[in-house]
Amino acid sequence: MKKKRLGLSLSLLLTAGMLLGGCGQAKEDKAAEEGKGNGFSVAMVTDVGGIDDKSFNQSAWEGLQKFGEENGLKKGKGGYDYLQSQSDADYATNLNKLVRSKFDLIFGIGFLMTDAITEIADQKPNNKFAIVDSVVEKPNVASIIFKEHEGSFLVGVVAGLTTKTNKVGFVGGMEIPLIEKFESGFLAGVKAVNPNATVEVQYAGAFDKADKGKAIASSMYASGIDVIYHAAGATGNGVFSEAIDLKKQDPNKEIWVIGVDRDQYEEGKIPGTDKSVTLTSMVKRVDVAVYDLATKTKNGNFPGGQAVEYGLKEDGVGIAPSTDNLSQDVLKAVEEWKQKIINGEVKVPKTREEYKEFEATLKK
Repeated sequence: MKKKRLGLSLSLLLTAGMLLGGCGQAKEDKAAEEGKGNGFSVAMVTDVGGIDDKSFNQSAWEGLQKFGEENGLKKGKGGYDYLQSQSDADYATNLNKLVRSKFDLIFGIGFLMTDAITEIADQKPNNKFAIVDSVVEKPNVASIIFKEHEGSFLVGVVAGLTTKTNKVGFVGGMEIPLIEKFESGFLAGVKAVNPNATVEVQYAGAFDKADKGKAIASSMYASGIDVIYHAAGATGNGVFSEAIDLKKQDPNKEIWVIGVDRDQYEEGKIPGTDKSVTLTSMVKRVDVAVYDLATKTKNGNFPGGQAVEYGLKEDGVGIAPSTDNLSQDVLKAVEEWKQKIINGEVKVPKTREEYKEFEATLKK
């Protein structure tokens, strides 16, 4: 009898344990599912610029936050998150951390992430990745690129209509196909509205040589150029520095800088005043692209193996919201040319060869 009672007690204890364990597991499963927001999670790895770089990384995070909040996700594992890289040695490590955390879509922000995304995508063929501003031809990688030539055309329109000397400058970082898109689109925009203007093009040979940018700008401004568009990364800081120095020497001197990638109005601020030498900036809406690609993937339309381009039509490029230094006539012209490009009436060149063809049509 005692043995039977003992056996019954053990059975009851085991059953209760199983029930409690099941309840606990059910709660964990439910919590995990709620945290994942309908079963989809997304994260990103920054390059060395960091999450508050006021450029690519920050913009990408803003897009990811918007996606997460609109889809009921929570920040962290199972929702939306980011890992910040302190050096290029962190790229692959951070990507792997997010893979192990089972995020459904993982972004690498910036072309510096190309090698790391390529490596990890090969190692993890069942995971989905995306890269911004580069192309990785892997079936599990979606590449986000921009029509920089379209945005550059619009700031070219601004430069062509603003210049008083009919002399405009372009400062590029490195002479590579990507920057050639900026150059070609800009030249086309200038010439479309001001055929009499000349555009001097110079390359610094680097994206991190502010002193070289300052020297080039000094030479250009001295030659009578009054508007310079830079597509030179940190080298462009030197262009701003030179323009600010010249304005401090002679506040009446009419010279301008056109920024790139983000709104660079603040970079052009003249100390002790509320004025800026920044005429406008050509912005790339990384936030729009990240939000859009995350939405596509969540809806089962991951464009693996494809390069998805974002231009004026997709609100992927354009001019900066800071318009203090632009007249209403210039803004009106920008909007008119923007619509022509979106409607297909104007095909903006993205190479020097295409620019030559474009220029030839203007002379007819």
